[in-house]
Amino acid sequence: MMEEKTSLSYLYGANAPYIEELYESYLKDRNSVDEYWKDYFDKVAALPGYVAKDIPQLPIQESFVNLSRQHGTAAQGSVDLNILQKQVSVLNLMNAYRILGSRNANLDPLKRRSKEYLAELDPAQYGLTAADMSISFYTGSDFSRSPKLPLSEIINKLDQTYCGTVGVEFMHITRPDERNWVQERVEKDLSAGSFTPEHKRRILKQLTAAETLERYLHTRYVGQKRFSLEGGESTIVALDYLTQHCGEQGVEEVMIGMAHRGRLNVLVNILGKEPRDLFSEFEGKYTTTLPSGDVKYHMGFTSDLATGNGPLHVSLAFNPSHLEIVNPVVEGAVRARQKRRGESGRQAVLPVLIHGDSAFIGLGVNQANFNLSQTRGYTTGGTIHIVINNQIGFTTSDLRDTRSTVYCTDLAKMVDAPIFHVNGDDPEAVSYVVSLAMDYRKSFGKDVVVDIVCFRKLGHNEGDDPMLTQPMMYNKIHQHPGTRALYSDRLVSENVITKEQADGLIQAYRDALDKGEHVEQTTLTDYNHKYAVDWTPYMGTHWNHPVETGIPAADIQRLTAKFTVLPDGFTPHNTVKRMLANRVAMAEGTQPVDWGMAETLAYASLVSNGNGVRISGEDSGRGTFSHRHAVLHDQKREKSDAGAYVPLRNLSENQASFLVIDSILNEEAVLAYEYGFACSAPDQLVIWEAQFGDFANGAQVAIDQFITSGETKWGRLCGLTVILPHGYDGQGPEHSSGRLERWLQLCSEENIQVVMPSEASQMFHVLRRQVLRPYRKPLVIFMSKRLLRFNESMSPLSDFTEGHAFRPVIGDQVEGNENSVKRVILCAGQVYYDINKARLERDLGKDIAIVRVEQLYPFPYEQLAAELSRYPNATEILWAQEEPKNQGAWFQIRHRIEKIAGSQQKVIFAGRPASASPAVGYMSKHVAQLKQLVDDALELK
Repeated sequence: MMEEKTSLSYLYGANAPYIEELYESYLKDRNSVDEYWKDYFDKVAALPGYVAKDIPQLPIQESFVNLSRQHGTAAQGSVDLNILQKQVSVLNLMNAYRILGSRNANLDPLKRRSKEYLAELDPAQYGLTAADMSISFYTGSDFSRSPKLPLSEIINKLDQTYCGTVGVEFMHITRPDERNWVQERVEKDLSAGSFTPEHKRRILKQLTAAETLERYLHTRYVGQKRFSLEGGESTIVALDYLTQHCGEQGVEEVMIGMAHRGRLNVLVNILGKEPRDLFSEFEGKYTTTLPSGDVKYHMGFTSDLATGNGPLHVSLAFNPSHLEIVNPVVEGAVRARQKRRGESGRQAVLPVLIHGDSAFIGLGVNQANFNLSQTRGYTTGGTIHIVINNQIGFTTSDLRDTRSTVYCTDLAKMVDAPIFHVNGDDPEAVSYVVSLAMDYRKSFGKDVVVDIVCFRKLGHNEGDDPMLTQPMMYNKIHQHPGTRALYSDRLVSENVITKEQADGLIQAYRDALDKGEHVEQTTLTDYNHKYAVDWTPYMGTHWNHPVETGIPAADIQRLTAKFTVLPDGFTPHNTVKRMLANRVAMAEGTQPVDWGMAETLAYASLVSNGNGVRISGEDSGRGTFSHRHAVLHDQKREKSDAGAYVPLRNLSENQASFLVIDSILNEEAVLAYEYGFACSAPDQLVIWEAQFGDFANGAQVAIDQFITSGETKWGRLCGLTVILPHGYDGQGPEHSSGRLERWLQLCSEENIQVVMPSEASQMFHVLRRQVLRPYRKPLVIFMSKRLLRFNESMSPLSDFTEGHAFRPVIGDQVEGNENSVKRVILCAGQVYYDINKARLERDLGKDIAIVRVEQLYPFPYEQLAAELSRYPNATEILWAQEEPKNQGAWFQIRHRIEKIAGSQQKVIFAGRPASASPAVGYMSKHVAQLKQLVDDALELK
C-alpha cells in the first residue's frame, strides 16, 4: 500500500490543475493529448465503474486514484511511473519559478547583491538530473507552440521569463482567471516586448530628455532643491509609453499623483510645461500670484497631449510634502471625472499613482487606498501604480529598518494586485511591463503595480551628501555610467542608431533648453476638452452672496410623498416605519421638523433640482445616531437580494444622483478622497461625516494640507462639506469634541466656513446654501448629537419655505426688554438650550439676552453688530461655551468680538476650566461643570 501511495502522489497538489486540463482535453478530443496520456486515460476509462461525466464532480486526481485502488494496479499496466514522476517534477519546478523567480531576477542596476541560492529553483531538488535535460516534457504553457520541450529549454525559458530584468509576482492572486492571464501573457512573451527601431529611438529620446534636463538644472541652478530623477530616468519612459498608448484602450484622460522625486522632470518631459516657466520658478518668479503659493516641486499642471490615438488630457495633482496623501485625493477626483462621462467613465479616465519605495510600504494611507479600490462607492476601475524604487527610501534608511517585508510592494498583495518588478536599466522591459499593467487594468478593472528598481544618483536632495550614510552604495553609483549611456550603446550595437546621432539628441535638447523651449511641440494649445469644469462662476464671490434656499410648501409635501413610500413587499424595521409616518406628519405641518427630516428635505430638493449628492463616512447610511435613515433595510431579505432601499434615488426619472456610502473604517483616506471628488464636482453636494467629530483627528494631514490650505497654496477651490458630531453630553474625552479650536485656528483669508447650527431648519438651509450659492469653500458643520431628537431644536415647517435662509446670527427671542439688558451672552450650538432654560427658570429675561452665533467663520461682523446694537445699555458681552477654556472657540473668537464691542463694554468668558483632555469621563463631574458654566454665564456682578 505504501508503494502504491508513493507512486500515485504525483496526482496530488500543485499538479492537479495540469492533469485536469489534460483530462478535459482528452474528453473533448482523444487525439488532442500525447500518446502517453492518451494511453493512461484509456486505461482509466476501461476500469469497471468509470463514468466520464462523474469524474469532474470529484477532483480529477482523486477520481483516478480511487479507481486505481479499486482495481489494484490495472491502470498502471503500461504507464511508466518513473517518467510520470519526472513529468510531475518538471511541473513543480515550473510552479516554483512562478512563485519565487522574482527573488533571483536581475533587477538591481547596481548589482550590489549576488543571486541568492534558492533550493526551490534547483532541478536537483525534484530528482531531475543532467541526464533529464534532453528529455522532452509537457509544459502546459505558452512557451512555444509545441506541447513538449526538452527540459534544458524549459529551464532556459523559465529563466528568461521570471529571472531576467523582469520579476513577476502573481501567484498570490486568488482568482484563477486573473492569475492565469498574467501567467499566459508573460510566458508567451518570455517577459519581453517586441519594439520597432522607431520605438527604440523614441525610448532613447525620452531617456536623453530625462537625463539632460536634470544635468542642465544641476549646473544652472547650483545647490537648489529639485529632487532629481537621475538614476530613475526610466520613469519618464514608463509614463511616455503609458500616455502614448493608453488611448488604444479608450482612455481619454490621465490623472497623475506623485510626490516630489522626479516631479519637475515629469512636468517638462511628459506634461509639456515650458522650460522657461520652470526656470522662472527657479529664479523666484511666478506666472500666477497666489496668497502664499508653494514650492515648485509641489505644483500641479494640466495639459492636452498629442498622441497617435488622438488628444489626451493629462493632469498632475498638486501635492504637499506628506508624500502619499495625494493618492486618495487623485482617486476621488478621478471618480468625479469618470462620473461626468457616464457608463464609459471607468475606461475613459485612468488614475496613475507614482510612489517612492519606502513611502509606499511605510505610509498607512496606501493600505487604506488599496482597501478603497474595490469598494462600491470608491472604485475607479483600477489604478496603475508606479514605484520609483531607488532602494534607499528617504535619507538614511536601511532595508533592515525600513520594512518587514521582502519587497516594498508587498502591500499591494492585500488586493491581489499583480506586481511587475523591472530593472530600470532596461527601458524596453520598463515599457513592456507598463503595457502589461495597462492591459491587466483594462481586462479586470483592478489595481496593478510596476516597481521600477533603480537608484538615486544624488542625495535625498541636492544639498545632501549620501556618502555620509551609504558609502558602499554610492561607490557603486559613482561607477554607474547612467541608464541613457547603457541604452545608447545597446542601440548602437544593434545598428538602430549611430553614436553621432545619439550624441546629437543631447545637444539638440540642450540647445532647446537654452532657448527655454521644448525640442518639439507635444501639447495641444487649442484643444477643447469637453469634460472640463468651468470654475469661472465661482471666482471672486463672497460668503454672504444672497441666495434663496427655502422651497414652497407644496414641494415639501410632493418630495415627502416620494421618499416615504416603500416598494411593494418591503418590510421595514418598526423604528423606520414610525419614522416615515412622522416625516409625513412633518411635511403636513402637524409635527415640528427634526434634523433627520431637515437633512432629507435638503438632499431631496437638491437632487430634484439637478445637483448630485454624495455622502460618505462610517454609518452614514442610517446615520451614526440613527437619525438619517437614507438607506432602509428589509427585515426579511439580505441586502444582496434587493433588501436595501434608498428612497432618495427614487424621486423621479431625471433626477441627479444620490449616493450615500458606509465607508471603510479609515478617516484619513476617505476624507482626502472626498476632497478630491469635491474639487472636481463643484455642482454637487459632497459630504464627509465623522462618526464622532473627535475622529477627524485621524485625518489631520488631509485637513491641514488640502482642505484648509489648498486654495492659498495652489488656487484650488473646493466645496466639500464636513459634518462633525460635537457636543458635551458626558460621553467622555473621545466622544464629545470635534476640536473646534483646531479648525478655527486654521481659519484665515476666508479659506473655509465653520458653522454650529442650533436648529433643524438651519441644517436644511446651510446644506442647500453650500450648493446653490456661487461660493466654493469647504464647509465644516459642528452638529450636536443631543439636538437630533431635542424637541426645542426642531423647527416649524414655515422655517423651510420660501423667504427663509440660513441665519449666521440668531437674535434673542425675548423682545421688549432691550433697554434693560445688562449682559449679552453669545454662544454657539447646544449650550444655548442649557443657558436659556436656566435663564427662564431664574426669570432673568429682562437682564440677560442670548444671541446665537451660528457661523463662526467667516465671522458675521455685520450681522452680529446689528444684533448687539439692540442692547444699548449692555455693559458686558459674555462668550459662553461648553468646551474647556483652552479649547472651543474662545481664544479664536475673542478678538473678533472685541472688534465690534462698544468702548464701555467688557468681553468676558464662561465655560469649563482649561483641560488637557477634551472632556471629562465622569458623568457627575460633567454635570457639575455644566452647572458651573451656566451659573457663571447668568450670574450678574
